[in-house]
Amino acid sequence: MFKGVKAGLGRRDFLKTSAGAAGALMLPGVLRGARAQAGATLNLHTWSAAVDTVQSHLNAFTKETGIAVNYGNSPWAQYREGMVAKFVGGAPLDSMWVSDSWLPEWAEAGWIAPIDEFDSLMQYNADADQFSTDSMVYNGRQYGLTYYTDYMAFLYDEEKLKQAGFDAPPASWDEVVEQSLVMKEKGISEFPMMLAMAQESWLIEFISTLVFSHGGRLTDENGDAIMQDPKAGAVEALQWVMDAVQKHKIISPACVETGELSGLKAFASGNHAFAMVAKYRLRMMNDPEQSQIAGRVRQALMPMGKNGSHATVGWMRFHGMSAQAAQDKARAENTAKLIEWFGGKANGAYTFQKLLFLDIGAGFGVKPLFDDPDVRASYDSYGDVSMIQAQQALAQKKDVITPWFGEWNETNGSAWQSAILGNSDAAAAIGKSAALWNELKESY
Repeated sequence: MFKGVKAGLGRRDFLKTSAGAAGALMLPGVLRGARAQAGATLNLHTWSAAVDTVQSHLNAFTKETGIAVNYGNSPWAQYREGMVAKFVGGAPLDSMWVSDSWLPEWAEAGWIAPIDEFDSLMQYNADADQFSTDSMVYNGRQYGLTYYTDYMAFLYDEEKLKQAGFDAPPASWDEVVEQSLVMKEKGISEFPMMLAMAQESWLIEFISTLVFSHGGRLTDENGDAIMQDPKAGAVEALQWVMDAVQKHKIISPACVETGELSGLKAFASGNHAFAMVAKYRLRMMNDPEQSQIAGRVRQALMPMGKNGSHATVGWMRFHGMSAQAAQDKARAENTAKLIEWFGGKANGAYTFQKLLFLDIGAGFGVKPLFDDPDVRASYDSYGDVSMIQAQQALAQKKDVITPWFGEWNETNGSAWQSAILGNSDAAAAIGKSAALWNELKESY
């Protein structure tokens, strides 16, 4: 549900599969109150998450509007490739779940259409987190409504903190080092900070969080690499990780082989005091059936670098409209109603986002839900809802999601790993990554 392969098609594969794809035609307006004509069945495809909840909400949609919907789903691991096959093969498709990581690829190919001429949908931007809305915009057009968002969080084991003599979690990355060194000295933890830096789909989130919290960016507003600039945050962030591994030894050198899930299990086993993980993992961490440190895990704002802030990276998923649906006025209008039912309000409330949160703990991208009594009660059972909301307000979209992201991402990850292991200095590693970025951008 929450994560999967982030790398898009390589540029060459992308060009091959998208050759001849039709551009999307956007049509304005949603006809309120009009029931669907007989036979105007829509086609919705999602990945296999909260299937019963989705089906129930679809049944309510059909009852309310008279619009029938064929619902299909497939496992997350096969979803993206399966959707590409559907697009290329012209399979019947009106709405689908989209990852922010795929937006440039699917928009460039003409497989999905912008929805920003539907005022009924755009009104929900006023309630949405800015990073979430920004993540649905490509080349100035908005392509959907969010139904799930989350961000990278900084968690700590309160008991270990007290054992070390601290009454507050670290507010900066320097304080992470200071508190970790005390814990090492007192034998509380050999490697107090858990950081998962394996070459997998989560790596870009970890890297982006480190860079953003150091006050930096990987690219500028024009999409050009600025990561190589010593004052842009990336070099400083990588140097902090290198020092934490090589000099202070507060992060295990095995971090380059540690995936998100294995790191999560190590933290849940009590091996570490601090961890950078997705916020939704907080519920698991305080579940006695899944965690040995349940009841002790708290969230703090992301530590900040010397020139940084408590910023973190956010990601999201959204309901999109196919170009196929957009080319037919009546079908586009009905598809917009379906998108609103899931990504906006259903009968005056953000019903689906609330249901999804209460069902599987999926984060939501609309701020009013933080005031919902049921939502607050659920969050309060395992976390601090005010802290969760405060950190979400500081989330930023990834600034490297482009059609060539997949080709660049592996080289970037390898460059960071090489430096962490002491095989390169920070500036050289980031410089290599930046050079490839600009080369791909120019050739694309």
